Amino acid sequence: MRQCLPQGPDPPFPTPIPLDPNPSSPEQRPAPRQLHPLPKGLVELYGLLAVLFVLVPEWMAGGALVGFKEARDGSQLPVTASAWRRVPELRLAAMGLAELRRLAKALGVPGYASLRRDRLTIRLLQRLQWLQSLPAWLRRS
Repeated sequence: MRQCLPQGPDPPFPTPIPLDPNPSSPEQRPAPRQLHPLPKGLVELYGLLAVLFVLVPEWMAGGALVGFKEARDGSQLPVTASAWRRVPELRLAAMGLAELRRLAKALGVPGYASLRRDRLTIRLLQRLQWLQSLPAWLRRS
């Protein structure tokens, strides 16, 4: 074990201990490993496979989406548009917190201003279910 002990008076700053991570001499170190280049044909094959497995499906999906846009008339997503009218969870999920609080105020949800988004959504869904269970003549318009 090497120790570096000062001789004489203390130096103004500590002397660094030279530590070599590889204590063997430079002549004994193995030469860095040489990487063998891949053959040009193999590189081109990998490039072709990348195009076939990545780019071609992307082009096909893009073409399919363009075809769907041309076949649509009316709303952009007809299936989800009808679901948005039927499922209140979807409408509430798309609303911002300010919109949710305005709706809660309109529906008379107590304590709506201090509720977090998740709890406010649950309370709104409960209120909407309760309103739907009322007879038609008792519901607010």
